[in-house]
Amino acid sequence: MPPRPPPRFVVQTQDMASRRRHRLWLIVAWPLSLVAVAAIALWLPQSPVPLVRGNRAALRQLQVENEQLKQQLAMLQRSLQVNEVAMHSLQGTLTEREEQISGLRADLGFYSRLVGGDGQRQGLRVQEVRVQPVPRSRAWNLTLSLTQNVRRGDQVSGKATMTVEGLRGDKVEQLGWDALGDAAQKDGLPFAFKYFQQLHATFVLPVDFRPTRLRIHTTPDSGTAADRTVAWSDALNGTITHAQGDNDVQP
Repeated sequence: MPPRPPPRFVVQTQDMASRRRHRLWLIVAWPLSLVAVAAIALWLPQSPVPLVRGNRAALRQLQVENEQLKQQLAMLQRSLQVNEVAMHSLQGTLTEREEQISGLRADLGFYSRLVGGDGQRQGLRVQEVRVQPVPRSRAWNLTLSLTQNVRRGDQVSGKATMTVEGLRGDKVEQLGWDALGDAAQKDGLPFAFKYFQQLHATFVLPVDFRPTRLRIHTTPDSGTAADRTVAWSDALNGTITHAQGDNDVQP
C-alpha cells in the first residue's frame, strides 16, 4: 500500500483568550516602562555641564597663578644674578685696594728708611725680595732691593748671594748660589750704590725640589754683612718678614 503524502494545509484552533491576555500585558507594560525611564533619569545627576565649567574656571585660575609664580621666579633669578655680579665686582675692588695699600705701605717703609724717618743712621739692608716664575719652565726671576739710610751718606759696594732651602723627597736640602746662579755671576750679584739699588738674576730649581724659604746674604767690601731670611710665599708676594737670625749692617 503506497504511503500517503502529508497534508498541504493544517487547521489549528486559535486561542482568542491568550491573545487578549498578551495585548493586555503590552498595554500595561508600556506605561510602566515610561515610569521606569523617568525614575532613572531623576536618579542620575542632572548634568555634567556645571562640573565641567567649574573645572575649567579652576584650571584657568591655576594657570594664572602659575604664570605669576614664573614671573616672580624670573625676577628673583635676575636679582640674584645682579647681586652676584655686584659681589664679584666688590671683591675685585677690595682685592685691588688691599694690593694698593700693601704697595703703599712697602713704599712708605722704603722711603722712610731711605730718608731716615726714624732718626737713626742705618746701614746696608735687604729691603725687598721678590721671585716670579718664568712661564713654561722651572726658572724663576729674582729681584733684590738694597737700601741704606741717606744720613749715612757713604757709597756701599759688594756682592749678594742667595741660598734656597726646601724639600727634596722627605729630606731638607739647601741649594747654594753656585748651584743656582749664572756662571758669569758665580761669585754673587755685584752692587754699588749710595741710597738704593735693585739687583736682578734668574735661577732654575730642580724638578723634584720644593722651595720653602730664601736666605739672602750681602757682603759689602767694607763693613759687616747683612743677611735676610724670607719665606718662599712672602717672596712670591714681594714682602719681607723678620725672622730670627736676620742681621742688618749698622753704622
